Amino acid sequence: MTKFVIALCLFVNGQLVEHRIQESMGTCLKMKREATRNIDMKNKQFVCGEVKAHVSKNIDGSEYIDKIIIESK
Repeated sequence: MTKFVIALCLFVNGQLVEHRIQESMGTCLKMKREATRNIDMKNKQFVCGEVKAHVSKNIDGSEYIDKIIIESK
């Protein structure tokens, strides 16, 4: 299924390497702050934003991003 979601994205050396769905922008920013404090940020950047993505469901019913289609502006 394709839909717009709030995602926390991790970029390493400018390449997108991981993305996670977040409940809201506030939750995303909180997770970004916590991650930034707890890891070595050399060559890494966390970004929160609304993205159009192909989303699937885990066996427990939670959703995850298969592929980001476009970033929302």
